[in-house]
Order: sequence, then structure tokens, then C-alpha cells
Amino acid sequence: MKINVIIPVFNESGSIGYVLKDIPVDLAEDVIVVNNGSTDNTAQIAKEAGATVLLENKRGYGSACLKGIDYIKQKPVAQQPDIVVFIDGDYSDYPEQMQDIVKPIIENDFDLVIGSRAKGKRENGAMMPQQIFGNWLATTLMRLFVGAKFSDLGPFRAIKWNKLIDLNMVDTNYGWTVEMQIKAAKKKLKYTEVPVDYRKRIGKSKITGTVKGTVMAGYKIIITIFRYI
Repeated sequence: MKINVIIPVFNESGSIGYVLKDIPVDLAEDVIVVNNGSTDNTAQIAKEAGATVLLENKRGYGSACLKGIDYIKQKPVAQQPDIVVFIDGDYSDYPEQMQDIVKPIIENDFDLVIGSRAKGKRENGAMMPQQIFGNWLATTLMRLFVGAKFSDLGPFRAIKWNKLIDLNMVDTNYGWTVEMQIKAAKKKLKYTEVPVDYRKRIGKSKITGTVKGTVMAGYKIIITIFRYI
């Protein structure tokens, strides 16, 4: 199966090189780094590492992901992927575990696979207490209202390209991951989770690294859940 990878980045010059180096070279046909208005040399490092680099000046995690999706849509149909993998550019995930993320799709015909940090090995301090609580609250609400059995909103995930298009993703910032999971559950997609390991990110988080970012992210996630249930 053809696999494309989308990596949204904002000022990740200290980490993006490591992420790209650790992606299995025989797995991803196209690695797409979406530069979300970085003011450092993230884009240059990504280009030198061989990635396809796109620019999305409208700030927001979802905006960057949507830019990557639009780029894939422009490819001739024969060159479009079977699977799209999303991973962050801060090196908190282990890119070499991508083979575990896509395996359920390739071998067991799942539509969506979430890399669960809750089920994997997590380095002390890799997730802030507010992240852990927010994940618990969001997954609990999804289970109560739509019967979705998720343990995490982890950004490391894989989905069939045709199913991703069918979800008609629209969120431009913090609600991106939960929008995908709620829509997948409501559309009865065949989904599963696999354990993934998680370490302290390189650099400061743009979300949980500030009080404002944490509050805004939590608010948006809750609002998104109630929007789609």
C-alpha cells in the first residue's frame, strides 16, 4: 500500500530532522512537512532531509493538516496514497513505530488506527497532568455519548485515504484529533488502537507550555465533542 505522511510543524528546527531521519525509509512514499508559519529554519531542515515542504500561513494544527490533505488531493489519482499517517514534528513520538500504526490497516483492513500513549510506555514528564486529565475527560465523553472506545487523542495515527476524505475534516486548530475520532465512530469506521511510546518533546509545547494554550485547547476539545455528538 502507498503511504503518505503529514507532519504539521511550527518552529521545530531542533526536532524535525530527528523525526524525518527515524521514519522508515521503505514505508513512506511521500513525507509532507507543513510549515505553519515558522520563524526559524524548520522548513530548510525538512527540505534538506528530502521531505515535501508546504507553507500554510494560517496558524492552527488543523489548518496545517488540511493543507497536507489538499496537497494530496491535487495528485493524480494513481499517485494518491492508500494510507495517510499523521505525526507531530516535536520528536515526542517514535517515528520508527509507524510500522505498528499502519499494520492493522494493511493486515486486518482497519480504517483508522490511533497510537495510544495511554497504552504505551510514557517517559516521566512527557505529558503534563492537564494533558492526561484532558485525554481522560475527552475519551470518557466520547464513550458516553457516541460509544467510541478510545483511550487517547494521540496525534500519531493512520487512516485510509478514502475514509479520511469521507470524514470531511474542517477543524483548523485544537479540535482536529477529536473531530476525526468522533466522526469515525459515528460513521461506524473500523478502528483500533495500538500502544505507542512517548517521550519529552524537544522544545517548549505551543499548547500545554502555556496556561492560555492549555485552557484554549481544553475548551476547544470539549466544544468539538458536543458539536459532533
